[in-house]
Amino acid sequence: MTAPRTAPKLFGRLSLPERNFVADALRTETVGGVLLLLAAVAALMWANTPLGDSYAALRDFHIGPESLGLDLSLQHWAADGLLAVFFFVAGIELKRELVVGELRDPKAAALPVIAALCGMIMPAVVYLAVTTLGDGSTAGWAVPTATDIAFALAVLAVIGTSLPSALRAFLLTLAVVDDLFAILIIAIFFTNDLNFAALGGAFAGLALFWLLLRTGVRGWYVYVPLALVIWGLMYNSGVHATIAGVAMGLMLRCGRREGEAYSPGEHIEHVVRPLSAGVAVPLFALFSAGVTVTGKSLGDVFTKPETLGVVLGLVLGKALGIFGGTWLAARFTRAELNEDLRWPDVFALASLAGIGFTVSLLIGELAFAGDATLTDEVKAAVLIGSLIAAVLSGVLLKLRVRTYQALAAEEERDEDMSGVPDIYEQDDPAYHLRMAAIYEEKAAEHRRKAQAAGASRDGRDSPA
Repeated sequence: MTAPRTAPKLFGRLSLPERNFVADALRTETVGGVLLLLAAVAALMWANTPLGDSYAALRDFHIGPESLGLDLSLQHWAADGLLAVFFFVAGIELKRELVVGELRDPKAAALPVIAALCGMIMPAVVYLAVTTLGDGSTAGWAVPTATDIAFALAVLAVIGTSLPSALRAFLLTLAVVDDLFAILIIAIFFTNDLNFAALGGAFAGLALFWLLLRTGVRGWYVYVPLALVIWGLMYNSGVHATIAGVAMGLMLRCGRREGEAYSPGEHIEHVVRPLSAGVAVPLFALFSAGVTVTGKSLGDVFTKPETLGVVLGLVLGKALGIFGGTWLAARFTRAELNEDLRWPDVFALASLAGIGFTVSLLIGELAFAGDATLTDEVKAAVLIGSLIAAVLSGVLLKLRVRTYQALAAEEERDEDMSGVPDIYEQDDPAYHLRMAAIYEEKAAEHRRKAQAAGASRDGRDSPA
């Protein structure tokens, strides 16, 4: 007689190694997200004070060798140069997810892939509907399709919601898949006239990069100069330079071999992630988020079709797309939602994904590169849409904060002080023996206290 098949669990408990990796990754992203918030606020304050001219002058200051085609403004260096580091880390994350993470199993990968895809299609549909009805430009259809994981985690840190690790892992995997589609959008739709000589040189550099990795060559002094050359060639080829970062990240080995505590990809990601989250992304925000905000410009955000499309795409399109995609994936796979969670929890998480700061700003710059006024208006729309999504998700998550805190506390509980949460040791006999010894010691202590209390009472009750 065969055992009955159990339905797959939606947002079930992670394995211990995956839980630890997610916790480490999100810890760095959360710190980076707070710095990102501070940089964005600083840029807005700087641009909207009497010192606004100095902000514009610094942002537009050009530096770099003109002979190499790299005489760029600081804003341009941040968007094409520093964000290459961000996309390098995204490439490593994607490779790891494909090799040892949630995306290695096609059945497990279906949920985040479908959710992320729907979460990009729906905002684009919303934007196109608004701009078509309002007779606006459809060039910015891709602006509201991106999710900023660092900004989203910063919001979680600010509101103090302790999401269960399964929801956090889903958010991280969703962002990785989202980054993949954003990379494809940038590569396909925002590639200028190609310089095939430079592109061929970039591919040759990538081939050398791959060969050095496969032959076991080590040393940052080899790879960093080569990476800079590849980046410069990719920039001059007409393909967006951040694609070079993604390609190099995907080449790193992320599977562990015998005797390795970490794979090379995991080690490099651990080293580079703080640079990406703590320096590259905040500096990009500093040079990109400084838009002039007035009462009229705020009103225009909700009246112009392009900017209204961005706001509605981020707030409504993202939430409905990710929630709908998750629900469809669950129906298709007949998965059961974790009994500790409810579908409104999934909708709150989907609303949080409407924060599309970093990549949305980048795509906004690319989509409206020839119109500085509209570019700034779209940036303002990204900021406002992300803010609305943050507030909405914060309110929804706060409604269930006690449930999340209880689930997080259960995941962290380690009564036997073994260094491993108790919830992962239920099948280990040694854990139960340790707990038995702990309870026996507590019982003995209470017996001693009972005897002492009894003796004290008898002494008080005896006649003088």
